[in-house]
Amino acid sequence: MQTADYVVIILYMLGVVTAGMILASKMKNSKDMFAAGGQSPWWVSGLSGFMTIFSAGTFVVWGGIAYQYGFVAVAINMCYGIAALLVGYFLAGYWRKLGVNSASEFLQLRFGGSIVQFYTWFQGTFGIFAVGGAIYALSKIVCALMPLPEGHLLVDPETGLLSVPFTSVVLCLIVIVITFSGGLWAVLVTDVLQFVILVISVIFVVPLILSKAGGWSAFLDKAPEGFLSPVASDFTWWFLAGWVIIHFFKIGGEWAFVQRYTCVPSPKDAKKAAYIFGAMYLISPIFWMLPALVYRTIQPGQDVEQAYILACNLVLPAGMMGLMIAAMASATASAATSQLNVFAGAFTTEVYQRMFNKNASEKQLVFVGRIFTILLGGIVIAGALLIPRYGYARFIIDLTTLLTGPLVLPTIWGLFSKKIGIKAVWGTTMIGFLAAAVVKFGLTQDGFLSSFEILQPISKWVVSNMRIADLTVGILVPLIILIILEFTIKETNPKSISVQKSKDKFQALEVVESSSLPTKMVMYTLAIIGFMMLILAFINTTEMKVLLIFSCLLFGLSVATFFLLKRKLKQDKL
Repeated sequence: MQTADYVVIILYMLGVVTAGMILASKMKNSKDMFAAGGQSPWWVSGLSGFMTIFSAGTFVVWGGIAYQYGFVAVAINMCYGIAALLVGYFLAGYWRKLGVNSASEFLQLRFGGSIVQFYTWFQGTFGIFAVGGAIYALSKIVCALMPLPEGHLLVDPETGLLSVPFTSVVLCLIVIVITFSGGLWAVLVTDVLQFVILVISVIFVVPLILSKAGGWSAFLDKAPEGFLSPVASDFTWWFLAGWVIIHFFKIGGEWAFVQRYTCVPSPKDAKKAAYIFGAMYLISPIFWMLPALVYRTIQPGQDVEQAYILACNLVLPAGMMGLMIAAMASATASAATSQLNVFAGAFTTEVYQRMFNKNASEKQLVFVGRIFTILLGGIVIAGALLIPRYGYARFIIDLTTLLTGPLVLPTIWGLFSKKIGIKAVWGTTMIGFLAAAVVKFGLTQDGFLSSFEILQPISKWVVSNMRIADLTVGILVPLIILIILEFTIKETNPKSISVQKSKDKFQALEVVESSSLPTKMVMYTLAIIGFMMLILAFINTTEMKVLLIFSCLLFGLSVATFFLLKRKLKQDKL
């Protein structure tokens, strides 16, 4: 990268942190900090949900799969879209109708405090630890483009590049500052900003890299056999079906996503938020993955984890490359800030308020929420430094396929079933964990059960079909347990009455208007970045044409946002 790229990265990061500081003024109480006061526009929540599942892992893991195997990476990412649309139809609106501010509040009403404490401690430590892996993936991308002279304080002596651990720690600190200062408002708005920047940047990369490859026809001619197939290797049709199901659970019941449905004014807005999330993931994967796909035909044999960023570096001019890196950093920060905000809120309400200070003031809750943000941020840093030893891609896929079902499915089941209670949830979760442990550590090669002759056929199948085995156990075990319990339990659980009361209370509330602040901040940010690109166009004359087009596009989007905002404000006055 060149000097202009470093300048853009620094300015972009400073801008994101500043946005968090500005949004701190909106944070008057704990509901503002953890639920955006129920005033988030549906499109902001939807795009934020999109970015919550989006991080450097998208470029490192799925970009690497696109480079190695081809179009199957697009198919895998489109599964998120199908899952989100199903969540929009079946679950998102129902979450808002409940009148709760978070998934933890629902679990408290429906099942009681013990399971909330377990989820808070387990997901708030292990889940937050996993977020560090995304920070590590981003650090690998950033450091690959930052060579330093020998003997430099921050150089990695083995690679001659910027130190990955140092970069991971710095990025984690930025994430902590954003969440600490602005709460959920900062998370939502920065999600939208990075979504816009990433989309525009990738839109520019696609034609530039296709041109470099000799055009679409040349790319198709040079593509390896089977490169455009929607399935490849062990990413089979069964895997794709399981990926949709497991992400229906994840997007429909995981706390960070539920927060996107409960922070909007109405159930209709919650459904629309999930629909825009799903629609974007049906359309966008082809654009996200195309640079890595095309790069395979230009430079085969590269490091698969670095293929995406190398493709961008090949065609983007100075300044735009820096903006792309900054947006990737911000996208990864989004996933981390979302998780930090959710679990800082959970620890504040379910641990501090419920166990230590039931009469805590709003000022005290916000203060304690910030303390928990810092503590959880330390766990993210630990994850960023330790997960690479296990393998980031392997860690994320194992975590998603094996544990999402046992952790999330009982919550979704409890939304509609009036029969299951706390014992059913504990049983489903613990048996699901036990089954996951048996598959992952018992039936694998050299596992503790593989020596038993009677189990060897099962062990061989698990070893040969590891991803399918993980998905099967992660989905079927908790699902079968809950179905059996639903048909065997005859009485209605008393706790379900509390949920109905909360639902009735919410329906009696007056509908509030969504805030226009996110729209204003997006408008101003687009204009500022457009101005930066305009200046770079006159500095970097060799790439002036591309930079000018990019700058004009940003200015155009800023102006369009201004008129949309003006129209909305006029309608609100009527």
